[in-house]
Amino acid sequence: MSLTQHSISRIELVNYEEKHNEVLYSFQLPPEQGQFTGLPQEMLPVIKESAWKVPIVIMHNEIPVGFFILETGQRVKDHTDEAHAMLLTAFSIDHRHQGQGFAKQGLLLLPDFVSRHFAEIREVVLAVNHKNTAAFHLYTKVGFQDQGKRRIGPLGEQIILHLPITKNI
Repeated sequence: MSLTQHSISRIELVNYEEKHNEVLYSFQLPPEQGQFTGLPQEMLPVIKESAWKVPIVIMHNEIPVGFFILETGQRVKDHTDEAHAMLLTAFSIDHRHQGQGFAKQGLLLLPDFVSRHFAEIREVVLAVNHKNTAAFHLYTKVGFQDQGKRRIGPLGEQIILHLPITKNI
């Protein structure tokens, strides 16, 4: 057998393009997950109106399997004192692709992606609902740190997590 028949699955983070819409607009989440995040079909129309929000797609072998937004602007200041930070929001993996490690692999690529595309950024922050224990464990497993900051969100207490971005010089 040739190597192409045993191709290694490839996960990458890419900037959103309209060519991703067909797959992104078909994303599904079970209700227990959907309460904590926004689906791409809900978020993309809003993003187009904001220069502060950058949509990112998690690709598996050139097929969108995940989605999230990196934000700059005023909302970031509600989560961190770091002046050079971005806020990660609306993280989701299509239900049909869950359980295959795509969320973890995509998040592990995040520091390098941010370092390459947003040179001034030193930290990525996010808010995870205290009831969303699976997401909390995933984020801490890939390097996000709980520094004790909390805030109240639409569904109660949120834990603010911080991911330092180190620069390779």
